[in-house]
Amino acid sequence: MNTAANASSTSVASAVTWSEGLGVPDYMNAVGQAARAAATLMAAASTGGKNAALLALARQIRAHAGELKARNASDIANAEKNGLAEPMVDRLRLTDKVIETMAESCEQVAALPDPVGEITNVRRRPTGISVGQMRVPIGVFGMIYESRPNVTIEAASLAIKSGNACVLRGGSEAIHSNLALWKLVQAALAESNLPTNAVQLVQTTDRAAVGQLIAMPQFVDVIIPRGGKGLIERISAEAKVPVIKHLDGNCHTYVDEVVDLALAVKVTDNAKTQKYSPCNATESLLVHAAQAAAFLPLIGKVFADKGVEMRADARAKAILADVPGAKVVDATEQDWYEEYLAPVIAVKVVDSLDEAIAHINQYGSHHTDSILTTNQPNSMRFIREVDSASVMINASTRFADGFEYGLGAEIGISTDKFHARGPVGLEGLTSMKFVVLGQGEVRT
Repeated sequence: MNTAANASSTSVASAVTWSEGLGVPDYMNAVGQAARAAATLMAAASTGGKNAALLALARQIRAHAGELKARNASDIANAEKNGLAEPMVDRLRLTDKVIETMAESCEQVAALPDPVGEITNVRRRPTGISVGQMRVPIGVFGMIYESRPNVTIEAASLAIKSGNACVLRGGSEAIHSNLALWKLVQAALAESNLPTNAVQLVQTTDRAAVGQLIAMPQFVDVIIPRGGKGLIERISAEAKVPVIKHLDGNCHTYVDEVVDLALAVKVTDNAKTQKYSPCNATESLLVHAAQAAAFLPLIGKVFADKGVEMRADARAKAILADVPGAKVVDATEQDWYEEYLAPVIAVKVVDSLDEAIAHINQYGSHHTDSILTTNQPNSMRFIREVDSASVMINASTRFADGFEYGLGAEIGISTDKFHARGPVGLEGLTSMKFVVLGQGEVRT
């Protein structure tokens, strides 16, 4: 198959353009048709062609950094004018560092092995046939997300490398940033003779477009929502196609009975304060009673200096109350469930590893949880028994990220147990089909 020629014939196909006269149903139907057609070509695209598009995209991002920041400034100004919550505004910003990270992530994805077409688990059967499994693209995925415009590039780069087509619907607060980024994606695809409709951005902020996108199983194979709990709950309830999701990120750091105190302070500080708004920031701190008197004053001083409010149980509060400048309040039952996305942390003293594990499994969101310990059997129990998508030993929960895991980029975090779990990268955007290799065998 001449993949390059086939892709080239469609790369110049006109993008579906939104207009008020077209109407949301007709517009989204046209977007879906274009995505399905592009997915067929992307599934057959060569690794070299896909990598060329990713490297072209990285160049485009760097070359247009000034324009991206100018477009983003419009979104920031509108967001602040409209009273958008500060964590959302923070996620919206395209700083020089964020722009460079987007470019680097494209290059990292390009450097990853191409999973498409890989055949594994081949077994020869007594009948003479050989049975294996081949990794193939899912087809078309829809991505619905809020605030973070860098998700546009993460989703696009993973769609390209995994041989999928995608339909992206960002939040209205980021529309100027997302449109600017999408145009760069289209330019990179065209430069590499791949179908430009492989990555489409919904150009209207009309919310009816979301309802249409999640109800088109004839065009869309899976929906991936990435945003607030309310958005994800709505998508999960109303979607007529499968959904890969996580609802919230109540991540825990547990300080065990035996621990390196300096390590524990450093890691806990990073897990909570390196950035408050991500879903992998620690929201709940559990401390073994044997370490509470030694550890809590140390971390309490760090949190006091950084203005972090501590919502503590009675035992933790009694210790933290003596920390100068510490803001300590009584924790309620709801605090153990809470995802703050702010300089607030729940703190509880526990009497055993068993209690810590039980607390995490009851109150946590099954996202990311970490144990800080020098006891190897305890660390092994923790990672076996904590029912979360990512479990860690002596590391900050902030590492729960596709880029940090070496996936190049992530489409989101999944706390589901079927198909994909944890950061969803290339393999999470593929499926497996059985292949049978024979030499004329017939069944008797």
